[in-house]
Order: sequence, then structure tokens, then C-alpha cells
Amino acid sequence: MTASTLARRVHPIAGCLALLTMLAFWTSTVAVELVGSTDDIAAVKDAIMWGLLVLVPAIAATGGTGFVRAGRSKNAHVLAKKRRMQVVAPIGLLVLVPCVLYLGSTTSPSGLGTSFHEVQAVELIAGAVNITLMSLNVRDGLRLTRRIGARRVTA
Repeated sequence: MTASTLARRVHPIAGCLALLTMLAFWTSTVAVELVGSTDDIAAVKDAIMWGLLVLVPAIAATGGTGFVRAGRSKNAHVLAKKRRMQVVAPIGLLVLVPCVLYLGSTTSPSGLGTSFHEVQAVELIAGAVNITLMSLNVRDGLRLTRRIGARRVTA
């Protein structure tokens, strides 16, 4: 199997896994903040820390296989995906991962301080930005593979 063939198969799977994992993190965080106890919040933050073991390799595989698939393409959708990934990767590595590690290590049944909630707000905003950009990349990937797009009307 060639690198191109492998990338063609792995890229959409890794991309969907990364996006779904991010969505699970974000929605579980919002849900537990709205209706959960301090113990519930601590449990979710701990689970999200462990979830990084799925998310980080999925994002790395998505980026690597996307790079292989894109090659030197000048296609507008490919270029848009590349630009978005130049935002997604730094937000993930420089904002989200440190937030997850901080929040996971500072939760305790005794309570959550102001700094916890401030970092939580940063994490939710950065996560929403990355989810949006990754969703747009999925959309453009589906357009590139012609799985979605303008429907042709035949006369």
C-alpha cells in the first residue's frame, strides 16, 4: 500500500475521530458545568485528560495525512484547509492542552476557584473555535471528494 493510498484511507477517519473527540470534550464540559456537582466536574476533567491520548494522535494523523494528500495542490478548498490548520494546531498545542492539564490537575472536591473558571472559559472558547474550524475542514474535505456539493439539475 502506498503512502498516498494509506493517507486517503486514514485521513477522514483520523479527522472525524479528532472532531468527535473535541465535540465530546466540549459538550461534556458544558453539560457538567450546568448540572453537575464538583465531583462530577472533577471526573469529567480527569476523563478529558485521559482523552488526550486519543485526541493528540488523531490530530497528528489528520495533519500528517492531510499534508500528504494535499501535496502541492492549488485547489481553493485544499488551501483553505491548510490555512485553518495553521490556526487549529497552535490553539490545540498552546492553549487547549495546557488548559486541559491545568484543569485536570486543579479540580478537587473541596471546590473550584476563580482561576479554574477563568481557564475553563478560555478552554471553552478555544475549543469552540477549533471545533468550528475542524468542521469547516470536514465540509471542504467532503466537497473535495465530491461527497457533498452543488447538485446538478438535469433538464
